[in-house]
Amino acid sequence: MADWNAEQYLKYEDERTRPARDLLAQVPNQAPGKVVDVGCGPGNSTELLVERWPQASVLGVDTSADMLRQARERLPQHKFIEANVAHWAPPAGTEVIFANAVFQWVPDHLKHLKRLLGALPSGGTLAVQMPDNLDEPSHIMMREVAFQEPFRNQLSKAAELRDSLPKPGTYYDELRPLCSRLEIWHTIYNHVLDDAPAIVEWVKGTGLRPFIDPLDMPERKAYVAAYTARIAAAYPPQADGKVLLRFPRIFIVAVK
Repeated sequence: MADWNAEQYLKYEDERTRPARDLLAQVPNQAPGKVVDVGCGPGNSTELLVERWPQASVLGVDTSADMLRQARERLPQHKFIEANVAHWAPPAGTEVIFANAVFQWVPDHLKHLKRLLGALPSGGTLAVQMPDNLDEPSHIMMREVAFQEPFRNQLSKAAELRDSLPKPGTYYDELRPLCSRLEIWHTIYNHVLDDAPAIVEWVKGTGLRPFIDPLDMPERKAYVAAYTARIAAAYPPQADGKVLLRFPRIFIVAVK
């Protein structure tokens, strides 16, 4: 995929940050010395960590140059590095690894969750949140349009960039032997958005990227138009004209 677009992502900053707040509220560590925000994006989640633990050394990690640019502008006193979590190891002494909406993009991510949890000291916490929305209309319709002509040849592999997440029991069985405490839960958000095109704008910053990045501009416009028409049918307006974007997410807090 092309690089992430921080400006597009931040169009719904409050809604995107809400799961990070909910995840952080369940992290038990009181005064960790070193904290890492994996998949820090434009720094909105990192800012929460800095506010909670102002005395900690907080490091942000991401693969996107544009996201890191935005994060450095937002938090110039803190360090951000470009790295792929699949090949990254936490610095010695890291006590909290926080990962908001990143591991759904990482192939074989459960292996990496186990690796990172194993790298923490006793009492360290791995806190993870991932969208669990591939079976929602917003994502089903991405795939449906992609398999239509004239998009099929270019987009046939786009749906393979994200796999469905394992069931909670799988995470439990794999992670529980490595930790002293393990919490797993789902939350379903219903985000209030202006209309169906607003849903499209939301997913342009994340899930829609693999489907539109490979297309030239005329094809992209045609794809988005076809997708928007389906979204409008699937998300009818409420009594006040707004629409509700149903958004399930899974949360994991593992204390070693």
